[in-house]
Amino acid sequence: MTEWYERSFGEDYLLVYKHRDVQGAKREVHTMISWLELPAGAKVLDLCCGMGRHSMALVEAGYEVTGIDLSDVLLREAQNHDPEGRVAWLKGDMRNLPLEGGFDAVVNLFSSFGYFEEDTEHIKVLKEIRRVLKPGGQFIIDFLNPSYTVKHLVPRSERVDEGQRITEERSIQDGYVKKHIEIQSMDSSSSEEPRRYLERIKLYNREDFTEMLTQSGLQLEHVYGGYGDIPYDPEASSRMIMVGRSL
Repeated sequence: MTEWYERSFGEDYLLVYKHRDVQGAKREVHTMISWLELPAGAKVLDLCCGMGRHSMALVEAGYEVTGIDLSDVLLREAQNHDPEGRVAWLKGDMRNLPLEGGFDAVVNLFSSFGYFEEDTEHIKVLKEIRRVLKPGGQFIIDFLNPSYTVKHLVPRSERVDEGQRITEERSIQDGYVKKHIEIQSMDSSSSEEPRRYLERIKLYNREDFTEMLTQSGLQLEHVYGGYGDIPYDPEASSRMIMVGRSL
């Protein structure tokens, strides 16, 4: 059985999320650098790197960067943006990383977590982060803030891009935020069927993460509500950005 994330992170993902910008990634990396205080040349793993925006910003900041993702399509895009091969791009499942240890930091950004049904699967991810980190190595997990997400959920949105109508329907069900995406050609002569995708993320709160991180040999040290040292407010913050280190 194909999992939702194996279907969703393909060619259509590039269309749905084409608005994500490189300059924004550079600003976010600048903030991450101030939090981690890593020396030049430090080894950083971008876990679930997607199209590689943050990986490229990290390598430009002077770090030795590895980007890993399960999607062939997103890794292809990442490599296209890195013609000099400055980042080591790898395909892999975040629950079983094809890597040895020795990283100074692992970053997992934009809610690239909570994809699975069982808590044990998410703990596997955290244990892999712990395994590949040096003793005392640091991590950043940038996750959605559940309370804010529930309160500000936009049930439905629609737009047209590149001749395609993109409809997104969002809901909270069984402890997950779910997004159903439908993409259909605007060409009236087209007989093409709509393409439909699901995205699903489990709504873990700060207490949930603290418990799972502790079970995995990781310690949560700071939580921010956004980039730029924005304090975390459980109700008002749009993000829950967790910074800590391996025990």
